[in-house]
Amino acid sequence: MQKIVEVRLRESGQIFPFISDIDVKCADIVIVEQERGIDWGQVISEIEFLPDEEAKNLKRILRKATSQDLHQIEENRKSVSSAMKVCESKIKKHNLVMKLVGAEYVFDRTKIIFYFTAEGRVDFRELVKDLAKIFKIRIEMRQIGVRDEARFFGGYGVCGRQLCCTSFLKNFVPVSIKLAKDQQLPLNPQKISGICGRLMCCLSYEYEMYKELLDKMCKIGDRITLPEGKGKVVSLNPLKGTVNVETEDGKIIEHKVL
Repeated sequence: MQKIVEVRLRESGQIFPFISDIDVKCADIVIVEQERGIDWGQVISEIEFLPDEEAKNLKRILRKATSQDLHQIEENRKSVSSAMKVCESKIKKHNLVMKLVGAEYVFDRTKIIFYFTAEGRVDFRELVKDLAKIFKIRIEMRQIGVRDEARFFGGYGVCGRQLCCTSFLKNFVPVSIKLAKDQQLPLNPQKISGICGRLMCCLSYEYEMYKELLDKMCKIGDRITLPEGKGKVVSLNPLKGTVNVETEDGKIIEHKVL
């Protein structure tokens, strides 16, 4: 049986499962084997133990990052600033409609990844050729969305906590306005949008519980009979398990249904 852990490559890379023959825990910085070289990442969760047959195609964690490894990672970070300036100047030279967001060297400096946003597809082939001549390593241009951009820069949400996408969220899930409506949240975009400008990821966290409770309750507009008389349901409070009913004489009565 092989122990499998999930690792986020670099600060803003993708999440992959790796075989771990060493004792690692969440938040550990580790050096990992990749298809085209050696890279670094951070352990974000343990998955499980898998049979050798199922894990045979997975790459391995080579070691926990040593002080020398951490020094190399820091040196790579320092080099990014100058690489960004070079890339931005070449973007202007080629008149490309794109916004450079950030860059990362892989651990062994065999590749540098440039992250950018753009409204549509961008033909950056000539840009890549120019950059490859300058840096003399492999160049990867990676187009990202606004949610990925927020993950890249990080920050704090209206709750006062670190953004979910930079702390624990593994993958983005679709978030629709229906989630806010069903939870009876104010539909003010400023109150339900994250710093990326999209609906907050956390709207999905409690939605299933709300949906389960709402399925057991009557609907707004239903007519029901109370000890005080007949009335119409005008609002629901799934957390309290109550509905507000407007009686025929105009009174609003809170009625327990769950």
